[in-house]
Amino acid sequence: MPFKPKRVMFEQEALNYPLGKKLFDEFKEKKIEISILKSHNKVTGIPGKTPAQAFGEGKNTLVIGLRHTLKFESCKPSAHYQLPLVTGCAGMCTYCYLNTQLGKKPYIRVYVNVDEILNQCSKYIEERQPDITYFEGAATSDPIPVEPYTGTLRKTIEFFGQQDLGRFRFVTKFTDVEGLLDAAHNGHTMVRFSINADSIISKYEHKTASLADRVTAARKIIESNYPIGFIIGPVFLFDDWKSEYGEMLLELEKQLAAHSTNEIHFEIISHRFTARAKKNINEVFPENDLPMDEEQRKYKYGQFGYGKYVYHKEQLQEMEIFFKERLTQIFPQAVIDYVI
Repeated sequence: MPFKPKRVMFEQEALNYPLGKKLFDEFKEKKIEISILKSHNKVTGIPGKTPAQAFGEGKNTLVIGLRHTLKFESCKPSAHYQLPLVTGCAGMCTYCYLNTQLGKKPYIRVYVNVDEILNQCSKYIEERQPDITYFEGAATSDPIPVEPYTGTLRKTIEFFGQQDLGRFRFVTKFTDVEGLLDAAHNGHTMVRFSINADSIISKYEHKTASLADRVTAARKIIESNYPIGFIIGPVFLFDDWKSEYGEMLLELEKQLAAHSTNEIHFEIISHRFTARAKKNINEVFPENDLPMDEEQRKYKYGQFGYGKYVYHKEQLQEMEIFFKERLTQIFPQAVIDYVI
């Protein structure tokens, strides 16, 4: 189902931009609750007395504003820079790391000064020439649910289609890709789909598309000659994990059989969590049954200076062997970018 916010908040300055004015008129016509923010960096008025209520109401709130900081963050290992088109996500995945980054009321924010953002991309591309510069459009977001309103992804894809030394990539759990299929991408944008076992999607990936629908959308993207990739993760190593992830790979094989010789990229990410994430998740989803028993994991310090609980080395080796063997059987041209 398309994302439909319960309330939309506008920064006053956003109404000076064509996209901001268009969105204001559109949501007003749809009779969706609209308000004007007094300050661009202070979003107030989202209800919710309990952590679960606050979380849910935040997910139903759309903020239309400007990207005031045009310094892009780094985005290793997937790209050189994060490309800030959208912040936040309409999905409600129980395990999501954004639960610890976007506050107690994680609203979705879109930026209307797209030309300024893309102009900054041009500057970064020029600084790194003659090397190619890669930009990630979904580091802290899923941009697809708001694309039918904004058209920002299509505009960005066509911008990169004209860049000799710039490349764009993003990942999604949603399927509303129709508006992107005939974009002039020139092979410079890689679209990736985050996929998981059916049982994981139904238990933990609330308000997202089914596995079959995601793979159907991926097939449309491939048939429109985009470079394609899949993030398989987070991989949970439960008792019957090989059987269930095997079924997931069979779904890929069934729907993408005609494209088995295409170069398809894969990123495989095992489940991990921090103590802070566990605390927040248990507050927002008090009935969850996520496997977050510290005694069953290994504690590891990450690149950003904090520790997280990961699977043990032997388990990760078994996972890596399983996915590498099965993926290369199904897709001889598979490129496995990393397994972590």
